[in-house]
Amino acid sequence: MKGADFVVIDGVVFETGYLRVPDEFTMADDVVLEAHSGDNEIDLTRAEFEGAQGVGEGVYRLKNGSVLRFLACAVIH
Repeated sequence: MKGADFVVIDGVVFETGYLRVPDEFTMADDVVLEAHSGDNEIDLTRAEFEGAQGVGEGVYRLKNGSVLRFLACAVIH
């Protein structure tokens, strides 16, 4: 999640605008992810991430069944 430039949510690619890794200071209603894809915007709270299951490297299944995959851009020098 940390450093992700994009997130794929149920097969739709979103560009991350704001991303915060939940910690002990994050409340249930705090937004931890804001992302957009064209005119579509999405935000997720810590409560929505609670109980997410890791199903692969950077891939999580939320309690509501949505699958998220965090992606970072690769830079080649």
